[in-house]
Amino acid sequence: MERAFDINGKHVELSEAGWMEDLSIWDEDIALRIAANENVVMGDEHWDIVREARAYFEEYGVVAEPRTFSKIMKKKYGVDRSSQKYIYELFPYGLIKSANKIAGLPRPKGCS
Repeated sequence: MERAFDINGKHVELSEAGWMEDLSIWDEDIALRIAANENVVMGDEHWDIVREARAYFEEYGVVAEPRTFSKIMKKKYGVDRSSQKYIYELFPYGLIKSANKIAGLPRPKGCS
């Protein structure tokens, strides 16, 4: 896994576990690079999750808990796109360890 890279004139440093050190420089190109580190190929449904996770963080200042996030997804996208199983199908390490990392969100306490 890469620990640092340059993209679009930005120098991106990642923690040992792959989390961004400077969250303020996140953009979708950086997300694609982090996704590649996570062995995730981003499609429209992946981006929906990343954008919803970022929107929640921007509104509340905290990362959404999986149960809360499932409710958000259910309201906006329906039952078929809201379960933990669905999220794990898209992000093998789940919302917290994979989707939030790709979304450039802070690493939650207790998360490796």
